[in-house]
Amino acid sequence: MKAYIAGKIHTENEIEILEKIDSLCKFLGFTTFLPHRDVGLAKGIKDIDKIFEGDIIQGFKEVNLVIASLDGFHVGAGTAWELGYAYAKGIPSIGLKTDESKEEALEYLSSIILASMPILPSFKELEIWLKNFKNKNGK
Repeated sequence: MKAYIAGKIHTENEIEILEKIDSLCKFLGFTTFLPHRDVGLAKGIKDIDKIFEGDIIQGFKEVNLVIASLDGFHVGAGTAWELGYAYAKGIPSIGLKTDESKEEALEYLSSIILASMPILPSFKELEIWLKNFKNKNGK
């Protein structure tokens, strides 16, 4: 079972959260795709085709689930795009928002994102959800 891990990558803390999600997934037996690790970062406009090809065309191959880190004051543009793409392809998504409740985040998180997937408040709840997802999907 393969999980695509989406989220902002502009600070060390954002990357640390993504890597913690990655570690949890691996511990539970998921294969993971982590864009900044598996493709790299865009250093300039010349890198955009490589990033799109790697993150989307290759990264979404055989993905069973998208896990998105939603901490912070907004969802990154790439994360929002990845979540919309997953939704359009029928790939389930789950959000992790550890810094405040969904209700408190309504002002700056899209209602569409909030309504399109479960959003969990802790890594412990994410672990339980992932175990159930894996058991339910038999992989």
